[in-house]
Amino acid sequence: MNVILFDDPEVKRDLLPLTYTRPVAGIRMGILTIAEKWEKILKASVSFACEAYLQGKFPLKTTTDNYWINGCVCPTASLVALLRTLKNGEGIRHGNRVVAVRTSSGEQPELHSANYISISDDVTIVDKLWKIFQFNGLELRADFTLLTAGRKSAPVNDKATVVYNESNVFIEEGVSIKAGILNAEPGPIYLAHNAQVQEGAIIRGPFSLGEGSIINMGGKMRGDTTIGPDCKVGGEISNAILIAHSNKAHDGFLGNSVLGEWCNLGADTNTSNMKNNYDTVKLWNIAKGSFENTGLSFCGLIMGDHSKSGINTMFNTGTVAGVNANIIGAGYPPAFIPSFSWGGPETYVLAKALTSADRAMRRRQASLTDVEKSILEFVFRSTSPQRTWESK
Repeated sequence: MNVILFDDPEVKRDLLPLTYTRPVAGIRMGILTIAEKWEKILKASVSFACEAYLQGKFPLKTTTDNYWINGCVCPTASLVALLRTLKNGEGIRHGNRVVAVRTSSGEQPELHSANYISISDDVTIVDKLWKIFQFNGLELRADFTLLTAGRKSAPVNDKATVVYNESNVFIEEGVSIKAGILNAEPGPIYLAHNAQVQEGAIIRGPFSLGEGSIINMGGKMRGDTTIGPDCKVGGEISNAILIAHSNKAHDGFLGNSVLGEWCNLGADTNTSNMKNNYDTVKLWNIAKGSFENTGLSFCGLIMGDHSKSGINTMFNTGTVAGVNANIIGAGYPPAFIPSFSWGGPETYVLAKALTSADRAMRRRQASLTDVEKSILEFVFRSTSPQRTWESK
């Protein structure tokens, strides 16, 4: 089975800034990214049909028998069973959205030309930024079942650690826990290989801690939260996702939020996730250049890859920060912070931004590749109109 995860252009635009630097299916939701979910459940590798500037990092592989799957759709057992019954030229729809098409062509299909089977099943569709955290708890539970079925957890050997509902906790090999509290009564807790839970940390499920990630001493991890691989977290986090390689290591609150890769929140950075008048939150849609009503009472910060905040930064309710923004200065930053911003209305010079990104990655024994540089260069050029001060 050759599986290709394709980007729906409208969805990709609605998920900016996260999709500036990855396909839609590269977004983490639950324990796994959407792409990893499909790989696990189908037991097959996947490739990506995305914009040309991303293809060097996320290549496309075609054969004479291709399953084109919408990258914003999370798999379910019933959906996978239906997918396996498709014949060449047949597809699946959910409402007006194309979910999947099977073709013998190596060209991305004309989606209106297939013979479609319509489904009305409940499936998680990630077509708005806020849905990533809104449905994270649901996907945490599904991924926990997928990853742990038929397997036995490593034991909790630390005598000072307290565990509630231990059957709902799964610990991979190499995990270190010291004097922690793990409460899996509200939902499952998953701790990946070589993760660390330091002294006095409190975890309330559903929760996932990625491979090699660390919860610092005294960290308070509330439910519906995903910490991706190679992250460092502390303070208080609630219903938030760190996709990978990002830090929120110090005191401060992060709630109903999504951080991309290689982000860093300075000490005592705080996000507001609810308005004082209890109204629903509006969130900036980058592609449309206007605010969208989320319909939610809780919505915090959406931050693109490689962006950073200085110490004591205060993010207002429903803030969107682009890629490679350096957010510093007194007072609240604006509700939309363009990519490659430096403080206020000033541009983060591309060469300096790339150097800083590479330095940050080398701290984790990684480096900014030429392909990744080309992606960031493309984002810098394409987001120039958002930095309105450049045209003055």
